[in-house]
Amino acid sequence: MYEALRVATVRTQVTVPLRFPDGYATTARVFSFNGLVDDREHLAFGLGDWAGSGDRHAAGGPAPLVRPHSECLTGDVFGSQRCDCGPQLREAVERIAGAGGFLLYLRQEGRGVGLYTKLDAYALQDAGLDTYEANVALGHREDERDYTAAAQMLGALGVERITLLSNNPDKAEQLGRLGVTVNERVPTGVYLSPANAGYLAAKVSRGAHTLELPFVRE
Repeated sequence: MYEALRVATVRTQVTVPLRFPDGYATTARVFSFNGLVDDREHLAFGLGDWAGSGDRHAAGGPAPLVRPHSECLTGDVFGSQRCDCGPQLREAVERIAGAGGFLLYLRQEGRGVGLYTKLDAYALQDAGLDTYEANVALGHREDERDYTAAAQMLGALGVERITLLSNNPDKAEQLGRLGVTVNERVPTGVYLSPANAGYLAAKVSRGAHTLELPFVRE
């Protein structure tokens, strides 16, 4: 597999203790890579019994649980309530640590448009556009994220089949086209707040995300 992709290799791996603001703590094996297609500094976090997850799958168990998580400085680090990225990251780390697998932390802020442009998009959202419309108004596609590097990372880690932790069907479709077998896609929780209600509704109506919301903004 991965015949159409540039071969990536593991550059460095180190053990890093993790601790979240709510007190949850675990340990990750953090991998960096050489040869990624976009030359960005993406990271893979091996969580729980990540090393044995492939063997368990070969013996009839579930495939390693994997979440490709796109970087969100405002949500992941500063706890912004305009999105659900921070809570999804926190949930993913605990679930993957329990099941065994990998968090792929991808450096593609703002659906791939970058941090400054994401803030420009926020200003347009404050003026009435949704998150997808704002990206288009700024001259970008609705979602510019590309998961080629994620597939390369999985290849370098020897992971061919995964259980995908995501609400986004585009992740499964892209990874499938890139040679990764997605055995199952399981959703994250729903983190609805007054500040992100419109954002989540747009993800459902425009991005086909599998979120159970009490409303969908037209």
